[in-house]
Amino acid sequence: MILVDSHCHLDFPDFAEDLDAVMSRARDSGVVCFQTISTSLEGFGRVLDIAERYDDVYCSVGVHPHEAGNEAVATPERLIELARHPRVIGIGETGLDYHYEHSPRPAQRANLRAHIRAARETGLPLIVHTRDADDDTIEILEAEAGEGAFPGLIHCFSAGPAVAECALRLGLTLSFSGIVTFRNADAVREAARRAPVERLLVETDAPYLAPVPKRGKRNEPAFVAHTARTVAGLVGLSEEAFARRTTENFFRLFSRAERPAAA
Repeated sequence: MILVDSHCHLDFPDFAEDLDAVMSRARDSGVVCFQTISTSLEGFGRVLDIAERYDDVYCSVGVHPHEAGNEAVATPERLIELARHPRVIGIGETGLDYHYEHSPRPAQRANLRAHIRAARETGLPLIVHTRDADDDTIEILEAEAGEGAFPGLIHCFSAGPAVAECALRLGLTLSFSGIVTFRNADAVREAARRAPVERLLVETDAPYLAPVPKRGKRNEPAFVAHTARTVAGLVGLSEEAFARRTTENFFRLFSRAERPAAA
């Protein structure tokens, strides 16, 4: 299979001791491209360093909703400036997380809007994190779409059907993580079944959310193959056909990334 891990956190301390080995295992599993995700502007340099170190790694620039209270993005200009680097292919991750309440909700909402405007201005896909915030996520996405279209996706999809319907209606993509393999994730699996296959991506969100049969272990990009296998079964495609399709979807959406010859 030829796969892409569309969302991982290779700069996190979990990989500090063995990143080269992690990358080698992923490539041996068929992963040909990786996007390592920015969660703060303060830490963006570490993310970019990894994208510059490996030819098959790209990165995003953005502020996770957990960091919105520490890094308020009042305007999109700083994001736009950093996004000029050729290794940056996405804006985010950003969004709303009302589960942990690590940042004030108004700050999260303001940051999400600023990131959307940066995505609209740069043409780079918006990477949305949403947890226990369906109504506000829908409201902001729809309101901002009214100001002009923007590309993007809902990453690590675990929201309700209304979020999926809104995202697809606005032309966004749904990305599925190891959650789709969990026993109690029937609603997530139903969202994958209902989405058009051309709007599907797979990811690990490593080092979190290792899929079955690796659940409980540190997640790593090689394990995206398990998630892809599960979603392929849900949509009625062979593993190889689904891997090929999601790889095509990734390079179409994240068009700044250079597609390797093997893909």
